[in-house]
Amino acid sequence: MASFSPRRTKIVATIGPASSTPEKVRQLVDAGMDAARLNLSHGTHDDHAARAKLVRDVQEEVGRPLALIGDLQGPKFRVGGLPQPLALAQGEEVTVVVGDGARNGELPIAPTAIGEVLQPGHEVLIDDGMIRLRVEEVESGRARCGIVVGGVVTSQKGVNLPGVPIPIPSLTRKDLEDLEFALGLGCDFIALSFVRSAADVRDLKALVEQEGSNAHVIAKIEKAEAVDALDDVLEETDAVMVARGDLGVEIGAALVPLVQKRIIATALERGKPVITATQMLESMVHHPEPTRAEASDVANAILDGTSAVMLSGETAMGEYPVQAVQTMDRIACAVEPSLGYRHQIPEATEDPTIGNAMSNAACDLAEALGAKAMLVPTFTGRTASAVARLRPRRPILALTHKLWSVNQMAIEWGVTPIWIPECKDVEDLWNRSLDAAKEAGVVESGDTVVITAGTAVNIPGSTNVIKVDVV
Repeated sequence: MASFSPRRTKIVATIGPASSTPEKVRQLVDAGMDAARLNLSHGTHDDHAARAKLVRDVQEEVGRPLALIGDLQGPKFRVGGLPQPLALAQGEEVTVVVGDGARNGELPIAPTAIGEVLQPGHEVLIDDGMIRLRVEEVESGRARCGIVVGGVVTSQKGVNLPGVPIPIPSLTRKDLEDLEFALGLGCDFIALSFVRSAADVRDLKALVEQEGSNAHVIAKIEKAEAVDALDDVLEETDAVMVARGDLGVEIGAALVPLVQKRIIATALERGKPVITATQMLESMVHHPEPTRAEASDVANAILDGTSAVMLSGETAMGEYPVQAVQTMDRIACAVEPSLGYRHQIPEATEDPTIGNAMSNAACDLAEALGAKAMLVPTFTGRTASAVARLRPRRPILALTHKLWSVNQMAIEWGVTPIWIPECKDVEDLWNRSLDAAKEAGVVESGDTVVITAGTAVNIPGSTNVIKVDVV
């Protein structure tokens, strides 16, 4: 039986060393985690397989849908192996070495493709821009760089080259291996890092389909090219993530808030779930309470309309992973009552789909009648997305006989996904939906509900009926 939460914004938590025990995962779920992210940039396949099993075991134990997200590393530049941390002093110089062959005091960066693009004048940013270098001279795979902002560099720190096109495929050899692994684990979503174009998303979706998987793709928006191609990317992807860490390094921190708002608004218009991520409660890695600025940041993402908010280091390696999820939950519950219903009847000139027009009308009916809930039988979850994009004030119960669809809808704003058996006709579908809503404790006898469904049951994209019923 699915449990109903008054919170509408979903919470994604990264599972890592600090949250890799049955007790911790159960505590995260009890605190409000709706989806678990496996960061495939770090850790071994054995580590992630064990974490995925923990999530699925707890999911079965508590009877609540959880989405499992496999996050690919993508074409990320990183500092290579250093025998010891390297201290860089502002005003001095350091030699950046592409690939292997760095000598003592030099800074190795991989992969070697970086050597094809480095030119004098380029900025080299390390550790999310905390350390900044400027290329002075390039020769034979070595770049002499002035140290603009110094600091201590350790192995595997991320490296960015803002504004420099990178001649690397969107899926590296590591990504292809990790993709096969993640699909084998049964991940519900595959997050694609450093998306640059819609073609990157199409390529990944083709590989997922080739493997016979129903996993959906999350396009991570963290490159200027992806922001420029946002409409095209949203046309192809199933969901997006505002990946503010690398995005801030690429376009500058000052532009991130407005770009975040644009990404969320555009995703809402398309009915695509959007996750806001990176440094949301960063101080909670080491402290049990967030800063006031962090609380405001999370609240503003929710006010912008984000479908989900994500925790990274806070739950993967932090000292207070459960408290971080609880904090997210409290902020969302405090902010959400101020959200307005996005009344949005489409004009005929906008050429709306039948599903979009039906979802608009169903939401209007539910609001006008003060319905206790909206029941949305769906095959793939698209009808639930169409309803959720309007942010109705009524609980949305999405009912499907596909288990993979149940898990995927766990990141959808305001949606409580519930599994029901496959139905033989529309009357059976309506009856089973009502029974499931009562069993979930969302409605009771005498309550008014609005149901939107298709008379051709079990066929995706067939929504064509709105029904008002009294339980």
